[in-house]
Amino acid sequence: MSHPHPELGSPPPLPEGGLRVTPLGGLGEIGRNMTVFEYGGRLLIVDCGVLFPEEEQPGIDLILPDFSSIRDRLDDIEGIVLTHGHEDHIGGVPYLLREKPDIPLIGSKLTLALIEAKLQEHRIRPYTLEVAEGNRERIGPFDCEFVAVNHSIPDALAVAIRTPAGMVVHTGDFKMDQLPLDNRLTDLHAFARLSEEGIDLLLSDSTNAEVPGFTPHERDISNVLRQVFAGARKRIIVASFASHVHRIQQILDAAHEYGRRVAFVGRSMVRNMGIARDLGYLRVPPGLVVDVKTLDDLPDHEVVLVCTGSQGEPMAALSRMANRDHQIRIVQGDTVILASSLIPGNENAVYRVINGLTRWGANVVHKGNAKVHVSGHASAGELLYFYNICRPKNLMPVHGEWRHLRANAELGAMTGVPHDRIVIAEDGVAVDLIEGKARISGKVQAGYVYVDGLSVGGVGEPALKDRKILGDEGIISVFVVVDASTGKITGGPHIQARGSGIEDSAFGDVVPRITEVLERSAQDGVVEPHQLQQLIRRTLGRWVSDTYRRRPMILPVVVEV
Repeated sequence: MSHPHPELGSPPPLPEGGLRVTPLGGLGEIGRNMTVFEYGGRLLIVDCGVLFPEEEQPGIDLILPDFSSIRDRLDDIEGIVLTHGHEDHIGGVPYLLREKPDIPLIGSKLTLALIEAKLQEHRIRPYTLEVAEGNRERIGPFDCEFVAVNHSIPDALAVAIRTPAGMVVHTGDFKMDQLPLDNRLTDLHAFARLSEEGIDLLLSDSTNAEVPGFTPHERDISNVLRQVFAGARKRIIVASFASHVHRIQQILDAAHEYGRRVAFVGRSMVRNMGIARDLGYLRVPPGLVVDVKTLDDLPDHEVVLVCTGSQGEPMAALSRMANRDHQIRIVQGDTVILASSLIPGNENAVYRVINGLTRWGANVVHKGNAKVHVSGHASAGELLYFYNICRPKNLMPVHGEWRHLRANAELGAMTGVPHDRIVIAEDGVAVDLIEGKARISGKVQAGYVYVDGLSVGGVGEPALKDRKILGDEGIISVFVVVDASTGKITGGPHIQARGSGIEDSAFGDVVPRITEVLERSAQDGVVEPHQLQQLIRRTLGRWVSDTYRRRPMILPVVVEV
């Protein structure tokens, strides 16, 4: 198995007749999926998603793929193929289209409807090409065939990309549920047909590669939901991803069976479920869904609320309910269902929400105490089965953290893929398919790009480090006035602390030290404000560390008069 080395340089020009595959996100992480294919000087992008921030990224709203390696080649992009409508696959599209709005988007009916609604908020009207399973489209030098795959959202597609360099199959996110709610199976017959033609490189979903056996059926949840609905005496509040149409369908079915009305809460939930209903992907009995404003007129035992916030997001509806910061107030006897998985890194936030809801008297049903979620990704047994059907000549695990990629590579090796033809890459690593063999050829920049409010890329790692220091240790400001010509103190030092846990009165012990240092520097002829600020920072920082074992941010201000 080949894998990247930290010292990889930039990839050389692509040899004529070769195909280059460069993931810009989705490898070594869960989210931010984006892969760039290059042939004959033209580019095809598969997916462009976002990653959601973790606790060590305070203030960040979203994390995007790094477009810098393709920014000067936007005119070479033939299109963006979207495998399905989850945020980790489409959420970055508006930010790429800001740079070139006429890049065509290719995807299924539901996927395009979801991204078009999102782009409306960014005031972008995209060029789109709707495709379905079985379709075959020529997109520049890329001959793309689309294959139905089953996932936790309808209309998911894999894509087979044919070029003179060979055929590459990108699975997108998939599983092999044999009893799907929409009766749309992963098309194993199509994959077998592609295998007969010869799959030169397979990019395969790795998310559940460590999980033995087969992923349970989505419809297995129905009986558990019925039991919860049968036992609930007051309101039922369900938190789910705003794009999980299959899960919401089961909630609607249970609500209808038990005589309850359903209201959607949260802008993204209302928008996405409206789209799914209008396109026929969500079956809603007449009168079942009502406006949230009418709930006060209904008794509690007839109410179901469906909202976002299953990952503990601070501003999502469920978190605000737990914090008593929402118009919907949790009361004793309410039932809350968290109908989703835990994305790695979100565990603490989710359990904080669960504890908050429980504090107000809610009965919280979640994956840890009931089977209210099944994964949308193929487990190890399914992947083995899949590889034996596809028989790829080269394998590149995608979509997952390092442990998932490694586990997926081992599964491929078990089914006969030669070790020297299994490529474990990471974001930014270019993999070239030349004369039937996949090899790592170099690495491009593929770091995190942070979205903070209206700022895209304006916040970097130094700013995040400062935010963490501010959040963990607080800030101490020092104000000093000095004579511009002599450097002697004419006012101060005045010291104030915020969030450091140190009383302002305690700084009386260090003021003489700062004064002494500044007087000595004046005698030495040091009058430049920046140098004086550095002296203040070192002196105060050493005192705080020795006295309190803390390292707050120190902000010295020197004013010349």
